[in-house]
Amino acid sequence: MDVSLFYLPAIGSRDEIEQGMAGLRTDLYQRMLAEIKEQAQLADQLDYNSISFTEHHFHVEGFEISNNPVLLDLFVGLNTSRIRVGQLGLVLPSQNPIRVAEDIAMLDHMTGGRANAGFARGYQRRWVDIMAQQLHGIHGAIPGEHDEFDRANRQAFEEHFQIIKKAWTEDTLEYQGKYWKIPTDQTPWPLKATKLWGSGVDENDILQHVSVVPKPLQKPHPPIFQPFASSENTIRWCAREDVTAILPAMHRGMQNQLYEVYRDEAEKAGRKLQPGEGLGLLRDVIIADTDEEAMALWRRGAAFVGAAWFAPFGFDRVLVEPERVEPLSHQDMLDRSLILVGSPDSVSRQLENLMKDTPLRWLFAWTYNGLVPHEKLMRSIELFATKVLPRFQD
Repeated sequence: MDVSLFYLPAIGSRDEIEQGMAGLRTDLYQRMLAEIKEQAQLADQLDYNSISFTEHHFHVEGFEISNNPVLLDLFVGLNTSRIRVGQLGLVLPSQNPIRVAEDIAMLDHMTGGRANAGFARGYQRRWVDIMAQQLHGIHGAIPGEHDEFDRANRQAFEEHFQIIKKAWTEDTLEYQGKYWKIPTDQTPWPLKATKLWGSGVDENDILQHVSVVPKPLQKPHPPIFQPFASSENTIRWCAREDVTAILPAMHRGMQNQLYEVYRDEAEKAGRKLQPGEGLGLLRDVIIADTDEEAMALWRRGAAFVGAAWFAPFGFDRVLVEPERVEPLSHQDMLDRSLILVGSPDSVSRQLENLMKDTPLRWLFAWTYNGLVPHEKLMRSIELFATKVLPRFQD
């Protein structure tokens, strides 16, 4: 089982966030970077597979201060020696796909081939609507709402994805889609140097294709992930495209059904998979010396941000079985292994319960930096690696 530490970087503690406008405070941002650096270096020493950052903008509230995960990846990569770095994920409908391909390829070189790539569709309309306005008709896609915004968002996402893969794997790039024409019509390029030492122009000095450089150091490209998939359409697309889909916490029946959907679709595409291959799970992971301490940390940090920031977007809807009316209690979430919180022994039992009927190969451990005090998070990272994971080495 590979484990990645997942960061939605919080800029402050709960008290500092509740004072308001925490995102404006540069002192908190500096402290966050220093703490993430120490946490990453510890994870590097403890043989965690990777660290992953999200992309969001305008979060003056103090949650998810991660407007450029590639730069955060580079920051971590230059301060570590082994651990991989990635994004969960870059929101493709708001991005220039060629810049994404270039940036991740550069990251891959600068970290010695330690880059992962993660691509998301984008659900927060406050920033996706603004950042994607150069692509007419593209907005944030609210989870569970399959409307015209969702369809346009998905079409742009898939078009951008194809451009990025072609940019990484083909010497020359040309593409004609709904949102992008590469190159555009009748672009003149009469440079003699290109005819001597490059390519892409015809006899009339009109551009016919371009070459996106550098290519990634890893071949054919860095591993690709998509967070946080909960629909069959997305899971089937990931299976066809050889993308590792990361499932958010959801009730076990839905979770394992999506495992089956991925496997079946991959087989139709000619991919023979080992059990659990191609999928990962996201879980809150907070470990302390006692159950009581760990749950207190989780309630004050993770449960706080979950209720204030994620439940309003509907992420809690998939936690409960369709026939259940009442919401889950915190104990229910522990019993169902929807969160991994407690002492090393308790978390080991929760993980064992999860793995009884789920072939878990990738675990993305949500850290809640800032909302969990730095010294407590360092202890949690250490305990998970030294007291829990060794029990599951096989």
